[in-house]
Amino acid sequence: MIADLILVHFNQIFAPHDLGHPLYGAEMREADIIEDGYIAIKDGKILAIGSGQPDNELIGPATQIKAYNGKIATPGIIDCHTHLVYGGSREHEFAQKLNGVPYLEILAQGGGILNTVRATRQADFDTLYDKTKRLLDYMLLHGVTTVEAKSGYGLDWNTEYRQLEVAQALNKDHTIDLVSTFMAAHAIPPEYQGRSKEYLDLIVNDMLPLVKGQNLAEFCDIFCEKGVFTADESRYLLEKAKKLGFKLRIHADEIASIGGVEVAAELQTTSAEHLMMATDQGMEELSKAHVIGNLLPATTFSLMEDTYAPARKMIEKGMAITLSTDSNPGSCPTANMQFVMQLGCFMMHLTPIEVLNAVTINAAYSVNRQETVGNFDKGKEADISIFDAPNIDYCFYFFATNLIHQVYKTGQLVVDQGRLTDK
Repeated sequence: MIADLILVHFNQIFAPHDLGHPLYGAEMREADIIEDGYIAIKDGKILAIGSGQPDNELIGPATQIKAYNGKIATPGIIDCHTHLVYGGSREHEFAQKLNGVPYLEILAQGGGILNTVRATRQADFDTLYDKTKRLLDYMLLHGVTTVEAKSGYGLDWNTEYRQLEVAQALNKDHTIDLVSTFMAAHAIPPEYQGRSKEYLDLIVNDMLPLVKGQNLAEFCDIFCEKGVFTADESRYLLEKAKKLGFKLRIHADEIASIGGVEVAAELQTTSAEHLMMATDQGMEELSKAHVIGNLLPATTFSLMEDTYAPARKMIEKGMAITLSTDSNPGSCPTANMQFVMQLGCFMMHLTPIEVLNAVTINAAYSVNRQETVGNFDKGKEADISIFDAPNIDYCFYFFATNLIHQVYKTGQLVVDQGRLTDK
């Protein structure tokens, strides 16, 4: 078959393995690093990859060939945990964080998530759409081609619906593919304080069927945390969501270990998010249940804590892990996945290969897109992040700088040397 486009002479191509499941434990240490590599593309999909001169049968009179000497290529980066759609911002809480006020105390004072809830309830569709589009533009410029986006700043049906509508519209309009997660159980709304069970019943009986009926979200998530929802409450909601056909995620062991990990293992959620306070037993249970650990090092950085999730130990215990931004207005206001990846090395002591596997093939499994993205297998979408770097190690050694040279989405050039090509 003749290629439409062949990208040649990459210093290195990072090619993750798709073994038919997320990469667990020692599997995360393995990948093909192709020297002097090429990527052949046909109809927006991967046709072939290899080293040296492309095979003659790939080249026809109309085949376009581009050289990338001095550059490296990876599959398009996947950010599989974000809270992108929200109103307002929370820089006024920054001084509190600097003065050591804990996150849960800010929340208890009516700040934190509840502050953003107020702003999001007041924001109309266009305001939320434009704000989220700017964040997606930043992400694309940093090499991200697929993003998971949660609701959870409405805590009432009208606002949750508006958040999901915005994500759905941007999935159609924006270059980046969005995967939606319904997370009305992000906090207890002010009007339900002291009545968390009543609020969960509202979600279960009224909201979940509407979300499923209108196909507004693929996943359901809940914040299992001290002062928010208990393990029993989390189990109740997620069991109901599972019966309706939702795939499951859970925020667990972020600030305190209160049983969320056990719920994740019991229900075999797709992922358990955060896990900074995960215990050895909890990690072993997640490993046995094949729950992906979705780790968010920039959140620990932003909260000025030193409790990074024990990624090294998770891999030793056979877990599959991913890394994500947790992009949100309060605990992690960033859209820079490269910085997250670098924190994976600097603060979690992961190797570059482990990090790149975490944000490509494992992240694809985390958002249920492994059939179409995540590596360079023939037939998958030609989502490609090209770094101005001589080798994969350089992307981590030279930190806190956007090294993206170009990005291809389904074989189309969408970022070129710091600019979106549709601008």
